[in-house]
Amino acid sequence: LRHDDSGEPVGMLVKLAQVDEALSAVDKINLHARIIEDSDQGVLITDAHERIVSINSSFTRITGYTPEESIGRTPDLLRSGVHDAEFRAKVRSAMQGEGPWRGEIIGKRKNGDLFPQSVTISVVRDEQGTITHTFSLFSDISEHKDAQARVQRLANYDPLTGLPNLCLLTQLVDQALMETRRTQEHGAMLVVEITRIGAISDTLGGHIGNELLCEIGRLFRGALREVDVLARLDGHKFAVALLHIEKREHAAIVAQKLLSALAAPIQIDSHSLQVGAHIGITVYTEDGTDVPTLIRCADVAMSRAAQNIEADFLFYSEEMNQRAKEHLRLESELRQALAGDELLLYYQPKVSLRSGRIVGAEALLRWRHPVRGLVSPGVFIPVAEETGLILDLGTWVLEQACRQIRDWREDNLIVPSIAVNLSARQFDRQLPQRIAAVLERYGVQPDQINLEITESLLVRGTDNVVAIMNELVAMGMSLALDDFGTGYSSLAYLKKFPISTLKIDRSFVVGLPYEENDC
Repeated sequence: LRHDDSGEPVGMLVKLAQVDEALSAVDKINLHARIIEDSDQGVLITDAHERIVSINSSFTRITGYTPEESIGRTPDLLRSGVHDAEFRAKVRSAMQGEGPWRGEIIGKRKNGDLFPQSVTISVVRDEQGTITHTFSLFSDISEHKDAQARVQRLANYDPLTGLPNLCLLTQLVDQALMETRRTQEHGAMLVVEITRIGAISDTLGGHIGNELLCEIGRLFRGALREVDVLARLDGHKFAVALLHIEKREHAAIVAQKLLSALAAPIQIDSHSLQVGAHIGITVYTEDGTDVPTLIRCADVAMSRAAQNIEADFLFYSEEMNQRAKEHLRLESELRQALAGDELLLYYQPKVSLRSGRIVGAEALLRWRHPVRGLVSPGVFIPVAEETGLILDLGTWVLEQACRQIRDWREDNLIVPSIAVNLSARQFDRQLPQRIAAVLERYGVQPDQINLEITESLLVRGTDNVVAIMNELVAMGMSLALDDFGTGYSSLAYLKKFPISTLKIDRSFVVGLPYEENDC
């Protein structure tokens, strides 16, 4: 640019030079060959029959295959076997000229290692448009993938405990909330604050406090189901998301498990450390429909629990709190009832309408509570099923029924068969042996006991269940299906199972003989 004395632009100076001659055809070919050979991308060229005709040095460096080992073979020597037929069809379409393809493929090196590669596939055509060759350019992106995974991990996981952080917890619970709106199921969020961590860290050092937090994370993980999400929020706080629970009260059972996990001292190096916890519980979608609201509500409930000398955990809803407390109180009192001779059996007779004779009886479990009197089985049996106490109750009922049959026999009474109810939770491979041991202990014949099962067992309907039933029948026992007609039972089930008696549900006969429909 040219300027005048005052600095204003007045013109330009332009220099012209003659352009050097372009590369010759031979030089151009040599240059392109050199670029391909020296490229850090692997190059693979196949002919029209998909045989490899050329590779570059980066192909050998990445895959381990030399020209002698690869030329003349097909690209299948790199095939890992992890891609489905649909994916392979897309790649083959590109090789057959349906347009370039770019994407990621998992390849296999000569030593058998799998590696991710970024691939571009295109074809070369002759003057008539016929495909003569296909070429693939690929790069090993293992380091990129590893870096990506590290970034992902830092974004989603707590660096100390390795547990999910708030970000990942939010993603997982958001997905569950979307599903919950569709299925109308329940879920729960628990916020757990560990006590005494600060004092331990101040006294013994931060590294001990950190190791203690990691060990608490492992203890909590062991107390939860696989599907439950355990996350570390910050400091001394953990969060537990129960994505699907059958009943809201089940969250209280989980809270109790977490507290029990902290009951014993935790050994860190040479230190035996005791900690506690306060837990707040919120239920979705009753208390909230988004993760921030759920955590806030659970945090409020946790703070209340910290101020409450009677409870280490509280629900955000007071009504829910009372229901959960009642559930846990029933469980505790039921355990005491088993040990304290508060249970008894009533024998409800089965009477023949034809002869008026008693032809059998059903052993019905009753709980004689020292304060509340007789507690309905409809109240305590569901609690026993949920907590696993039904196994102890089932054993007790069978023992008592067999003892009663023995006592009647010793009093010279002719005893008809006694029906005993079985829970689906009692059905395992050891059930026939357990029953045989009780029968032998009291000298009771197998045909004196009739086992009653419910429809839920039939719905499970596995070969294992059928095998256990057949074993019981082979011992000489008979099986009855209780509450028939109310759930999923159908006559088709009865072809599978060795059932001798159907008990029609009371809803069909309660109106007899006055209700025309029941008749």
